[in-house]
Amino acid sequence: MQLRALQTNDYSSWLALWQGYQRFYAADISAETTANTFSRLLADNEPMHCLVAEENGELLGLVHYLTHRSTWTTGDYCYLQDLFVSEAARGKGAGKALILAVYQQAEAAGCSRVYWTTQESNATARRLYDQVASKTEFIQYRKLFS
Repeated sequence: MQLRALQTNDYSSWLALWQGYQRFYAADISAETTANTFSRLLADNEPMHCLVAEENGELLGLVHYLTHRSTWTTGDYCYLQDLFVSEAARGKGAGKALILAVYQQAEAAGCSRVYWTTQESNATARRLYDQVASKTEFIQYRKLFS
């Protein structure tokens, strides 16, 4: 398995993983937003990035992450927004490898922290997360706009 940055010709394989991620979270993200996201992930002037896990020419998983400023540190924060590994590839270490690769990218960029959220009921992923990070006591609130 190798990890690498997303490439333009990965679209159909990336889309299959992206749609799998959406099914897992019962989300319905529009085709317009999906196309915009893919474009942003490839753009040099965007703070959004994607790494993929690949084996024998097949994408096994993806991680989307972005950097942003913080009022608490001089270094940016890195938000690991989406992590997904195909069902067929689970248990091979792709998820952990993708997280550790984001850590490397964030550290190289001078970030002071990597963080993410997950559903409380996501027990399988949380077992991995407990190995590679510390759970905080923060609760997320949100207000949605249409």
